[in-house]
Amino acid sequence: MASGMKIWFVLLTTILVNFRPFLVVVKGEPQVPCLFILGDSLFDNGNNNNLITTAKANYPPYGIDFPDGPTGRFTNGKNSADFLAELLGFDKFIEPFATVEGVEIFRGVNYASGAAGIRDESGIHLGDRISLNRQLRNHKVTISHLSTLLGNKTLTMDYLSKCIYIVGMGNNDYINNYLMPQFYPSSHLYKPEKFATILMQQYSKQLKTLYRYGARKVAVFGVGSLGCIPAELALYGTKDTICVDSINSAVQKFADKFKPMIDDFNNNLPNANFIYINLTSIAIGNPAEIGLTNLAEPCCEISSVIDKGQCRHGGGACSDRASHYFWDGFHPTEIPNKVTAIRAYTALLPTDAYPFDISHLAASTLALNKLGQSGAELM
Repeated sequence: MASGMKIWFVLLTTILVNFRPFLVVVKGEPQVPCLFILGDSLFDNGNNNNLITTAKANYPPYGIDFPDGPTGRFTNGKNSADFLAELLGFDKFIEPFATVEGVEIFRGVNYASGAAGIRDESGIHLGDRISLNRQLRNHKVTISHLSTLLGNKTLTMDYLSKCIYIVGMGNNDYINNYLMPQFYPSSHLYKPEKFATILMQQYSKQLKTLYRYGARKVAVFGVGSLGCIPAELALYGTKDTICVDSINSAVQKFADKFKPMIDDFNNNLPNANFIYINLTSIAIGNPAEIGLTNLAEPCCEISSVIDKGQCRHGGGACSDRASHYFWDGFHPTEIPNKVTAIRAYTALLPTDAYPFDISHLAASTLALNKLGQSGAELM
């Protein structure tokens, strides 16, 4: 164990002893002290449950294969954030911001929210959702609590610099914004290239805010091939192609801007370790090799109201879930979620992660005398 990790292990043990009601017995030690998660419904594990929105998944058949049943995860079992927590050595899932208490925040917090986007207005037609800007404000609240428990802002920044952050945003800025001209003006105002540029400029500013809040090890998940999801196929249809090519073309313009952004951060932000997880690359391969033979049809019975694409409340679900790629009209089943996490953690192809994968991000060590305090601030 590195000396820096020993210091934090002793410090956290001391804090846990003083807060015995929250004490959790840990078997082994995670590769990093904490994991923070920001994102949309692909990572959400309950933050939308008490919001006034149709973008929630705390009802059957969601969670049909999850030990605790429907929890707010938009899939039948675990999502990719759950699997990543396991791969990083955490003995339990990271708690959602909506319910996390006490010293549990030292393990990290999940801020992700279904229908949330980089742009504040994305997903508003579905109701309330916690946009990335709001998630950053929630993280600021967490930092304040950490600082109170540690009694020192410098120690707090030191601690946060050792954590891993996973961020996955942008899907809803297309699905629930740019691709819905009946609700949002963005596609009328901007051509695909211009929208992608504006969106990445805003995203870059938000990720720099996360850096200013102390984040140094950040895995940024890209957007997937949105023209291939069942909800878009049902809405737009295809001619002689498997996916809606016009959608994938528009989204790819945004995806192409991730690697230059990552390079800019790592070259210009002191002690920054940002990586890019390429979901399009991870989707490449032969799904049949892992038993996925149905690549277009949702497994659950789909709702017919405003949240069409999500599972119907109390509706049925297919029995052959292990063969379905999609759980509902938007989200994968547990098996693709697991594959995504495994390949994000240990890249199978050179294109899966850039410049390296999450396992290397976890292993990277920042010099103790150069923890990026020059760029960090408590706001």
